[in-house]
Amino acid sequence: MTLTQRVNTFLQSKKSGGLLLVFATVISLILANSPWQTSYIDFWHMDIQGYTLVHWINDGLMTLFFLYIGLQLKRELYEGKLSTLKSASLPFFGALGGMIIPAGFFMWLNFGTDTQAGAGIPMATDIAFAIGILSLLGKRVPASLKIFLTALAIIDDLGAILIIAIFYTNAISFENLGISLGIFGFLLVLNQLKYRQLWPYLFGGVAMWYFMMNSGIHPTLTGVLLAFAITFGDGEANSSSTILQNFLSKPVAFIILPLFAIANTCIAFGDGWLSGLTQVNSLGIMGGLVLGKPIGILLFSWISVSLGFCSLPKELKWSHIIGVGLLAGIGFTMSVFITLLAFDDLLTINNSKIAILLASVTAGTLGYIWLKNTLQSPINNS
Repeated sequence: MTLTQRVNTFLQSKKSGGLLLVFATVISLILANSPWQTSYIDFWHMDIQGYTLVHWINDGLMTLFFLYIGLQLKRELYEGKLSTLKSASLPFFGALGGMIIPAGFFMWLNFGTDTQAGAGIPMATDIAFAIGILSLLGKRVPASLKIFLTALAIIDDLGAILIIAIFYTNAISFENLGISLGIFGFLLVLNQLKYRQLWPYLFGGVAMWYFMMNSGIHPTLTGVLLAFAITFGDGEANSSSTILQNFLSKPVAFIILPLFAIANTCIAFGDGWLSGLTQVNSLGIMGGLVLGKPIGILLFSWISVSLGFCSLPKELKWSHIIGVGLLAGIGFTMSVFITLLAFDDLLTINNSKIAILLASVTAGTLGYIWLKNTLQSPINNS
């Protein structure tokens, strides 16, 4: 399978998954503001072995999402559009700008307040929604633009994972962390020995997750570590990494992310929710996603090209990069995820989620309209 075919297959899955995410979000919001509001919200917060159902989804199932993202990133680094320094530079600098400028915008409004911990919220990009909307434009989208957005979103997700590990960790149990990293080291040895069977990696991954969860560091980091421990080989269809990536593709798109969306958007729009949008926290989130993302991605991409660190593909224009920057402002999944780590107050969490939803809808709509008007004629990507 060629790279273009892999990208097209990936995009098709994300397009369908993105539509399902929209449907799941709308249904959840309706139920959370219906006569069944109390029982619906209580359902997601039921206790299971000392943790709520939402907690198991966010800390457990989402680890599989990060495992899938890690496997995708690994493939791009080994044989894809991130396999050389020059090809990886443009999306890397774009993603860097798309994290720094939105966080800076948020901190400009929130520094010194009780909500400054939310600086990581507008740094995130929802890969499923962003690529799903880009796919709606069909053949008029150049393959290089699809790959740029895919690579940028993956690097963005990796950056979000690092931010979670560094800034959203409280007390650390170094004993549990050491055990988890020790297991990771053992799996790396298996990798170097080119051991191809998946079961030791999967059992080791579960053990890593358990000790990481008890270390104080968010356990979803385990997913990315495990992805880089699993043998890749030459990337052939029967390699451990490829088999697991293909196996996870559909469950992640059609089960895990929709469940995450449903569980985390059961938001009751109480009295005064509109006034919540005028608070500095909400303004920082919306401004960071809608304005900070496209400005940061365009600015850092332009600087990197101007300094000769990378080049703009021939079929792309700077107007296309602006459109991708707007789509990158769809922060839904990762932004909500970081919100849950940044804040403890339920009102602040709900206000943040509403701001994320409105900003993501705005960014997605603007990005679609912009690209529809700047990508004039259909492109043959075969």
